[in-house]
Amino acid sequence: MGNVKADLRELKKLQAKMEKFQGHDAERKKFCEDCSKELAARLLALVIKRTPVDTGHLRRGWTGGENKNAKAYAEGCKVYKNGDNYTIIVENPVEYAPYVEYGHRTRGGKGWVAGQFMLTISEEELERIAPGILQRKLETFLQGVFS
Repeated sequence: MGNVKADLRELKKLQAKMEKFQGHDAERKKFCEDCSKELAARLLALVIKRTPVDTGHLRRGWTGGENKNAKAYAEGCKVYKNGDNYTIIVENPVEYAPYVEYGHRTRGGKGWVAGQFMLTISEEELERIAPGILQRKLETFLQGVFS
């Protein structure tokens, strides 16, 4: 067997960058909060689009504005951190929102109005697309850290 020589300078540079990054809890926290806000904005955009319109009150209840404000609304949302979990509360305080979401009996109780499931369907769609969104954000973030 012959002698093997290896140049470990690049590996040592990578190790130094990783050690430097480990001490930056604020950067990791900001990244997680940004991801949470991005997902909240996308959820709001989906649910607003699916919310039926009669007077527009219910649709405006999600953000207080049009669909284009969903990202601005999410940016201003409070991100709650509990352990390793980051949470943003997306809600619609309009009193009849649950009836439109899940359905309700008609007056007199003789019929049923089917629910629209605007939030439920939007959450399911977001769950399908979230991994790709987060992967792109993570790749961009790591490129910044390691470049």
